[in-house]
Amino acid sequence: MVEALINSDGTSDGAGTTPRRIADAYVHALAELDPLTAVYLGIGPQDDDRLPDLSPAGQAAVAGLARRTLAELDAAEAAGAASAEAERGCARLLRERLTAELAVHEAGEDFRAVRNLSSPMHGIREVFDLLPTETPEQWELIGRRLARVPAALAGYRELLAEGVERGLLSGPRQVATVIGQVGEWLEGGPGGWFGDFVAPAPAAQQEALTAAAVAAAGAFGELRDWLRDVYGPAAAGQPDTVGRERYARWVRYWTGADLDLDEAYAWAWEQFHELDAQMRAEAGKVLPGGTPMEAMAWLEQDGPAIRGEEAVREYLQGLMDQAISDLQGVHFDLAEPLLKVESRIAPPGSAAAPYYTGPSLDFSRPGRTWLPLLGRESFPVWDLVSTWYHEGVPGHHLQLAQWTYCADELSTYQVTLGGVSANMEGWALYAERLMDELGYLTDPGHRLGYLNAQMMRALRVIVDIGMHVGLDFPADSPFKPGEAMLPDDAREFFGRYCGLSAEFLDSELIRYLGLPGQAIGYKLGERAWLRGREAARAAASARGEEFDQKAWHMAALSQGSLGLDDLAEVLAGL
Repeated sequence: MVEALINSDGTSDGAGTTPRRIADAYVHALAELDPLTAVYLGIGPQDDDRLPDLSPAGQAAVAGLARRTLAELDAAEAAGAASAEAERGCARLLRERLTAELAVHEAGEDFRAVRNLSSPMHGIREVFDLLPTETPEQWELIGRRLARVPAALAGYRELLAEGVERGLLSGPRQVATVIGQVGEWLEGGPGGWFGDFVAPAPAAQQEALTAAAVAAAGAFGELRDWLRDVYGPAAAGQPDTVGRERYARWVRYWTGADLDLDEAYAWAWEQFHELDAQMRAEAGKVLPGGTPMEAMAWLEQDGPAIRGEEAVREYLQGLMDQAISDLQGVHFDLAEPLLKVESRIAPPGSAAAPYYTGPSLDFSRPGRTWLPLLGRESFPVWDLVSTWYHEGVPGHHLQLAQWTYCADELSTYQVTLGGVSANMEGWALYAERLMDELGYLTDPGHRLGYLNAQMMRALRVIVDIGMHVGLDFPADSPFKPGEAMLPDDAREFFGRYCGLSAEFLDSELIRYLGLPGQAIGYKLGERAWLRGREAARAAASARGEEFDQKAWHMAALSQGSLGLDDLAEVLAGL
């Protein structure tokens, strides 16, 4: 553990250690402090039934670990332990990530952690999706962990209550959304979602597990009521946006870069106009004479669709299996553990967007994609195809599973906790474009879905920066030129140019307001990946060589995590 590498007085001489050792010691120390990290990575004792300490003291302990790790890194670099290229790369990432995380912590953002996804509350519920359920012993462990839910949520409420005292609160839209989400989790029979989760357990364990599930659900109900009756009134009147200073801090956290926000905003508007023209051309192939919105509405209502939960899960599994079969050996060289990826249905109360969870470090738990049902029974395929190239293959699964496969060559930190959102989301959006380049999206409906996904990511840059930083719609905007971009106007603008359901759009707006700076990483990350590929292609041409895209893909995916400050430069040299 990192603590053991540091002297009792808080100093270190760095003797006998390297940045990669320090980084991996940090992973294991954080897994000790945060058992959810241990579950996600598949490390730690098999009988561990703990949940994290979400109280202010728990958050302070995590921040203290980061500070001690940075001190150890300082000492190691001073002692010359980062002279090798691999060590320098790991040191650079570890320093940048921990510094960005501490900046967020020290600004008090922990105390505002009420949002519609990726909050401590969501982590407590979602960990149960990752736990094995094959044996009575595993169900017993689940029961013990369920019993700890009330204490974990009590710590979270303590954290938020201190935020109320300090005047550090989330916006009212987040509060209302989270209250609704918890309400969905509690619907149904005894224990709500938790009761349904333990229903398949062996009969001999049902009584104890159901009691634990009911207690866990009760704790979530108490949290919901407190948010409604205490936190919500305190948050009334708080802004839903964060302003330029807070936003820049979050952008560094999500992208690993200090971006020129005004340049990114202007570039995204250029992308908007280009994509609008492409979508208009493609829409005519779907619905002659129709606008993009009309064509997408037709595809949504009358186009090809899959009916039923299991049928759509199987359809998405088939898309990923076929992509692996077609791409393997031609565009990628995948190791055997990467060939397995599972399609799953997301639990009720999830945010609207599909998502991916990576494999455990030993691949005993494979990578998985998750589809939120949102109460639907019919699933139009026009926008699912490109989305599953993004979430599954060749998107998130190939990158994150390849990182896991390379953990021994890099460091565990570089392929897990050091992940930079904009790098990962940028690769996944690049993966959609790659499949278009390779001819997998020739069906007009599927290609309109792909272009709509690209438009959504360009609009994300526009509305995320515009709302939080307080920019105006530009003079060439087709919507309210010269007027301030307020959240409700951003929602209306988004809906006019992106073919998503009203429910999905509402969820997206809440997401952008709750995770400032995260949503811009998709399109800006893709830009970095494309620039890196074109620079590598140009370098090969200058050497008189043919660009080997398969080799470039595998080299790029084996680098581990990089922030956008470093990504394009590293990719250009591969």
